[in-house]
Amino acid sequence: MSAERWSPESWRSKPIQQAPVYPDQEALSDVERQLAGFPPLVFAGEARKLKRALGKVAAGEAFLLQGGDCAESFAEHSADNIRDFFRVFLQMAVVMTFGAASPVVKVGRIAGQFAKPRTNPTEKINGLELPIYRGDIVNDSEPTLKGRTPDPFRQLQAYRQSAATLNLLRAFAWGGYANLENAHRWMLGFVQDSPQSGRYQELANRITETLGFMRAIGLDPEEHEQLSRTDFYTSHEALLLGYEQAMTRVDSTSGDYYATSGHMLWIGDRTRQYDHAHLEYCRGVKNPIGLKCGPSLKPDDLLRLVDMLNPSNEPGRLTLIARFGSDKVVDHLPALIRAIQREGRTVVWSCDPMHGNTISANGYKTRPFDRIMSEIRTFFAIHHAEGTHAGGVHLEMTGKNVTECTGGARAISEGDLSDRYHTYCDPRLNAEQSIEVAFLIAELLKTTRTRSAEKTEAAE
Repeated sequence: MSAERWSPESWRSKPIQQAPVYPDQEALSDVERQLAGFPPLVFAGEARKLKRALGKVAAGEAFLLQGGDCAESFAEHSADNIRDFFRVFLQMAVVMTFGAASPVVKVGRIAGQFAKPRTNPTEKINGLELPIYRGDIVNDSEPTLKGRTPDPFRQLQAYRQSAATLNLLRAFAWGGYANLENAHRWMLGFVQDSPQSGRYQELANRITETLGFMRAIGLDPEEHEQLSRTDFYTSHEALLLGYEQAMTRVDSTSGDYYATSGHMLWIGDRTRQYDHAHLEYCRGVKNPIGLKCGPSLKPDDLLRLVDMLNPSNEPGRLTLIARFGSDKVVDHLPALIRAIQREGRTVVWSCDPMHGNTISANGYKTRPFDRIMSEIRTFFAIHHAEGTHAGGVHLEMTGKNVTECTGGARAISEGDLSDRYHTYCDPRLNAEQSIEVAFLIAELLKTTRTRSAEKTEAAE
């Protein structure tokens, strides 16, 4: 298939999964024509820069932090929510960078993560059979026939919200909000309330010492771009292919096609069929691409997908996102890693510890924090055993103080879930749980670096 001619619309000739059925096809076509004339949300040069950064992750020289909302909401779109998310994301990156002396590539699930794959096309509510909620870009979570009917005009609202979100994120990343001194102040504020204040205070002290040293040798964060700005990229699942096609543009400098809806797109575990539409679309755009790898994926099938998505074996092009569950990762991940190594494929290996650890409790979907942490630890241990790089983590998280995942430093119980359960789809880590994950990863990265140094010394 990789030898077949590709175009932005060639996916339409393939079978497709997870596609909403729009009753008004004329309105859908009109919306897609409008979107095709809108300005790009991101630019080809930015996507290429991210690809170069991910190439360093693949080589073990950096770590990928990817995370954000399960599904963005039109109703909760506000400057405060974006700021709170960006702040905790930067805090996590600072924890990893200082704790492990590792550069962190920052990619948010934001400014485009509006569509969600679902297990069933319909659900029964109060005796009424309704289309399933597929994310705000498709329909409404309100359990009425009108609300659940797919509406193409929601794509225009998703575009406008993404544009506004990106505008604010760029201002935060480049306008001083990401200054290292601000990250230091945020960490100090976080220390005051945390049950784990000791470890946060230790890190804050290290940052204080570092900033003091930099000033002493004439390096003012305000005057040095590397200390006052940061690169922040956006990503989402490439699920609604009509929208993605409409947002596909030819790069004027290279002549290549890029998806301009986000810097990085990924293919979900439910839509990674080799001869289907989602693989067909993603193989042709030059953005960095992610591929979710679940328990049903066999090594030979993975290699086939990798050959299709990255036939030239370009570093940074392909990120394999492992989402097995804490009880299944040992049974499935090693064989996939060995197949990739055997064939000499260059990929980023990232861990999604969320999707395989979802359970039901008291009528809510939740994710036990200890299972999330366990899958991350096992992911690192397997890579160490195989001599490969544990390259990233992929989280569903928020900057808000929600109670959606049980456990963590504050020991959220199943009885606490109803207190602040705000997600529209899947449970997310709250701000404090997210930073706990960052501390764990920092420790694991530091251990990995120490082992690598010892191995090098022994070889010499």
